[in-house]
Amino acid sequence: MIKSFVILCVRWYQRQESPLHLRCRFEPTCSEYTVLAVQKFGVLTGLWLSTKRLVRCRPPNGGVDYP
Repeated sequence: MIKSFVILCVRWYQRQESPLHLRCRFEPTCSEYTVLAVQKFGVLTGLWLSTKRLVRCRPPNGGVDYP
């Protein structure tokens, strides 16, 4: 149930906020990475991995990075 809520929040962000920003330097995007990580590892570990990814998400970093 919490996993579904977290994924729902990310999907909402993708529809509402993400189109307003420039393209992500990573493939998949940070928000899609969050969904994949939460689905694969659960809420706590998935959010921890996503937080680590967001910290790395600054120029000139980028590239392919799946959970």
